[in-house]
Parts: sequence; C-alpha cells; structure tokens
Amino acid sequence: MDNTTSAPKATITKETKNKIVADFERTPLKERLKAKFLNLYFFQQIAWYIFRLILLIGISYVVLYPFFTKIAGSFMSPEDFVDVTVRLIPKHPTLDIYKAVLTELKYGKAFLNTFIISFSCGVLQTFVCCLIGYGLAKFKFWGNKLVMMLVILTMIVPHQTLQLSMFMQFRYFDIWGILSLLSGHASTGIAALDAVLANIKILPMEDAGFALTNTYAPLLILSATGLAFKNGLYIFLLRQFFNGVPDALEESAYIDGSGTFYTFLVIILPLSVPMMVTVFLFAFCWQWTDDFYTNLFFTTSKIVLMPDVVDIPTSLKTDYAGQNMYYAAIRNTCGLCIIAPLVILYIFCQNFLVQGIERSGLTAE
Repeated sequence: MDNTTSAPKATITKETKNKIVADFERTPLKERLKAKFLNLYFFQQIAWYIFRLILLIGISYVVLYPFFTKIAGSFMSPEDFVDVTVRLIPKHPTLDIYKAVLTELKYGKAFLNTFIISFSCGVLQTFVCCLIGYGLAKFKFWGNKLVMMLVILTMIVPHQTLQLSMFMQFRYFDIWGILSLLSGHASTGIAALDAVLANIKILPMEDAGFALTNTYAPLLILSATGLAFKNGLYIFLLRQFFNGVPDALEESAYIDGSGTFYTFLVIILPLSVPMMVTVFLFAFCWQWTDDFYTNLFFTTSKIVLMPDVVDIPTSLKTDYAGQNMYYAAIRNTCGLCIIAPLVILYIFCQNFLVQGIERSGLTAE
C-alpha cells in the first residue's frame, strides 16, 4: 500500500489575484506591452484572424463578383461591349436598358400581377401550414407518422411528375364528379349552368367541368389546401418549431376553458411570428420567381408575370459585333429588376428570417 500523500493543490484566493494585478500595474509600460504582445498566443490569434479575413474576402468575391458584373453591364452602352479597355466601369454610362425594360416589357403590370399572386399564396400557405404543422406536432392521433411521411414525400417527388395530372385537373375542374354526373343524367343542366355563368361572367365553362387555367384559382386552391409549391418544407419547419413550444402553455389555456382552435389563434400564433414571417418570406420569394406553375396554368399571354419580363425590348434590338454580349446584359438587367423587390424585402425582414431559421430546429425527434 502506497503511504505517500499527494501535495496539496495551490488555491488562488482573492487576495492573491489582487496582488498579481497590483504587481502587474507597477510593472513599467514597456515590460507590460512586451508581455502582452510578444508571445506565441498573440501571434496565433493574429494569424487566425488574418486567415479568416482572407477566407471571407475570397468567398465574398466569388459570390458577389457575378452581381457586380451584371450591375456594371446594365449601365453600359453598346459601344462599351466592343471596347476592350472597359471592364467594370462603363465609359459611356446610360440608363437606356432600364428605361426599355420598365416601359416596353410591361414591368409595372407584371409587378402588380406577381405581387397579388405571391402575397395571396404566401398568406394562405403560411396559415394553412401553421395549422397542419401544429396538428402534427401536438396531437398524437393514429396515422400521425404516416401523414408526416406523406408530407416528406411531397418534398421528394419531382413536380414534373405531376405536371400533366395537375394541368388536366384544373383545365377540366370538377369537384367529386358533380358536373360529369349532371352531364350524364341531364344534358340541360350543363347548358343552364353554362348560361348562368356566362351572364355573371365569373369563369369559363367546359362540358367536362370548369376551366380554371389562365386564372389565379389553381394557385390559390393549391395554397389553401396545403399542396402548393414547397408546402412540405413549410409544414416540416413549423412542426419542428411547434415541437419546441412547451405543452404547459396549452394545458393552462385548456384549464381556463379555452378551446383547441382558440388556443391556437390566441396563444400559439403570437409565439410563432418569427417562424411565420420566415415561412411567408420563403413562400413569397419562391412564388415571385416561379416559372413552373405559372407556365403550367397560364397558357395565354393575357396575364403578364415576372418571368415574362426577361426579353429583348424592341428599341434595343441591334445588329453589330457585340450583339450577343449586349443582349446578355439586357437579360441580366431584367433579372436584376425581378430580384430587386426581393432584396428590399430581405433587408427589412432579415432579423425575422434569422430567428425563424434558428428556432425551426430547437428540437428534433
């Protein structure tokens, strides 16, 4: 048996700390600076700081340089594209491209139509996905996991797989086959209904059902039923968020006599504002630049949307050596005009976006 005893550990008391501080303050300034800066730890911190700075500058350059070139090209005249001495700063700056895009390509009309669709779909998707995500997170009913698996499945299945079926569903829209039943048993029923709809001028009518294409109805119906673009992702994010909400809040409301839906509206939704703003921003931005559903449901050129703005204005069409580069700059300018509202929106809502992203992963099963 080892009878040796270990030496007692030295303890640093408050008086010892004060003595060390006092001795350091009485040390000459030159010695203090030498002790603070001429050591290995200080040089390691400087090297790490320089490395991070160079890395961030390099990544920022790679990410932002394409935007700088597009912005610079939007102010160039046709002569600048054939001048080898012009790089990012135009010699003959002009706003002709912006003027042509805003006037000839119906940018104002496209902005209004796209804003109406994006805002309406964003609001509907946010509320519906909140309701679905809350139900999947807080109510352990039979088939809960199966429903969640189907939600995840909507994120995996390519939208092109459902393209034809969705178009036919809304091209000949018929709820539960009611109109087909009427046409099979009473041919006069369709004719009478068609005449009524023609008089009130609501929607066009076909023999096989309503033709909802070339209207806002398909996008609004998909948003209101939780089946719109990226709704599976929104439901998943909100479910993860609601899993982190304490059950005690709901139990207290139930004890006070509140119902389930009243508790959801009055207690849960106010707590979910950052997450709801995040989902709304995602829905708004993705709908703003969407060309899959808009090209699918809007088959005519009557409704002008943001993707339709990308074109060459008639007044800017030319035929010279730098034509391809000039046309590319025009299309890039159209893209800048499309994303400009989204950049402004992000500047004002970035705090909500960051908070929502952070809170969406508080808990994981």
